[in-house]
Amino acid sequence: MSRFVRPGLLLATIAGLAAAIWSFGAAGIGDVLAIVARLGVAGFALYCAWSLGVFAILGAAWLAAIRGEGWGRIGLFTGGRLLREAASDLLPFSQIGGIIISTRMLTAAGIGRWRVYASQIADTTTELASQLLFTLYGFGFVGVMLVGTRHLAAVRGPALAALAALVAIVALLVAAQRWMLPIAGGIARHLLPGATGATAEIDAELRATYARRGRVLLSFALNLLGWVASAGGAWVALRLMGIACPIATVLAIESLIFTLRSVAFAVPGGIGVQEAGYALIAPLLGLPLESAMALALAKRARDIAIAVPTLILWQLAEARAVTRRA
Repeated sequence: MSRFVRPGLLLATIAGLAAAIWSFGAAGIGDVLAIVARLGVAGFALYCAWSLGVFAILGAAWLAAIRGEGWGRIGLFTGGRLLREAASDLLPFSQIGGIIISTRMLTAAGIGRWRVYASQIADTTTELASQLLFTLYGFGFVGVMLVGTRHLAAVRGPALAALAALVAIVALLVAAQRWMLPIAGGIARHLLPGATGATAEIDAELRATYARRGRVLLSFALNLLGWVASAGGAWVALRLMGIACPIATVLAIESLIFTLRSVAFAVPGGIGVQEAGYALIAPLLGLPLESAMALALAKRARDIAIAVPTLILWQLAEARAVTRRA
């Protein structure tokens, strides 16, 4: 890890923790915990089960983007998406690390490495493109809700900046995939010493992947469904905590929270970004601050409950693989 990257991650983590502490402090931690307690064990289990269903959708989106794999492998790709997200949520090297180890998982299952790399690029592209569409819904909803109020002027600048950043990320990913190929090739050579011609192989796979336009569109549609379903999970959690909020409002809030986390992708786990986002956005749309922070806390608990066993199972699988090779 670069000597500049490590201090940067540390500073981002400290700033995120400070933002999270401020957010919960502003809401009143006692009130937040009282609301979260209404969820109960059964409610929390249902919330986690909903989220696992969302991962099945995301796994299908990834599977749609890869060549030569049948729908019978949906479990494998769902596991890959779980691992990618678990690493992003809990490990310090953020989203890039999640992509690397989920790629390793699929190649270990016997899928050609170049196909996996190309599918990662295509899936990430359709995921971000569908997120952009979902974000536009959120901004449109906020604009309608706040028109004629003093809050509109206050949020217009930050909202447009976040939207511009997301558009730039999507445009960069779409337009610069050839530029990314050397990076992917470098990753391949790092993971598989001796591999040569990685860039050309991935380029060929990527061209073949995008030639299947129907499957790419399906990947886009499934990723969009995944965003909506994930936001729907927040509405379910709120209902389980006894908080009534229109689902259209929850979808708008979640779309903006997702955008903030994507733009701040370098912050490990989005620590503080998610919490401060709820504290600043949700009250403007009618969701009380303490309820919003209860949702933020429930999401963190869900992330940990899903990510920890996922990473443990992955480590056990890696250990078994090492034992077989020994």
